[in-house]
Parts: sequence; structure tokens; C-alpha cells
Amino acid sequence: MPDRPWKRTERRVARRLGGRRTGALGRSAPDVLTPSLSVEVKHRRRLPSWLKEALGQARRGAGERLPLVVLHEHGAREDMALLYLRDLERLLGVAHPTRRAPKPPSRAPKPPKGELRPA
Repeated sequence: MPDRPWKRTERRVARRLGGRRTGALGRSAPDVLTPSLSVEVKHRRRLPSWLKEALGQARRGAGERLPLVVLHEHGAREDMALLYLRDLERLLGVAHPTRRAPKPPSRAPKPPKGELRPA
């Protein structure tokens, strides 16, 4: 049976954060665990445009700083923070394993015209 998109997303997030996917353990269990994070992953076809716009606005105004959106619901005691996953990786000092290093050339480059190749 093919992997569901939300499972692939959980695996990718676990890999990026250096954690492990816990699988379907029930409602109160996190999707991904790392030594310092308990991660709930939400996969959706579309995220609300106002949310993406807010994060885009934070990024445009951040310069060299970390772009962050704070979400506050009227009357709530706690606020929520939203940031790009790559910025969280940078903040935590986690390497980004999904980005591959460039491949080395498969053969030696051609020498300039008039030079001989070493034997």
C-alpha cells in the first residue's frame, strides 16, 4: 500500500529535526520526538492564506534576524509562535539532511586547448 502524504511529511520532519516518527500511537502522543522536542505535525492541502501572508511579512521585515509570527487569540492566556522549519533548524543548530551536497564531477574536467592530459 502506498505511503500516505501525512506519513511522508512526518518522516521528513523527523529526519530534518534529527528525531524519530512515533507512528500512530493514539491521540495524545506526538508525531515526532527528538531529545528536546515533542512535535505535532499537521499536513493540509492548503494552509490559511492569512497565515502564510503573516509569515511572509515577518520574513520580508526580518533582514538577518529570525522571522517569527506570534499568534494571539483574544482572551487567551498563552500565545503561539510560528516560524519556518528551516529557521527552527538554524535556531536549534540542527543540520539540514534533506539538502544534498553537490555531486562531484563524474570525470576530470577537460584541459584547456593545447594542453595534454596527464597519463
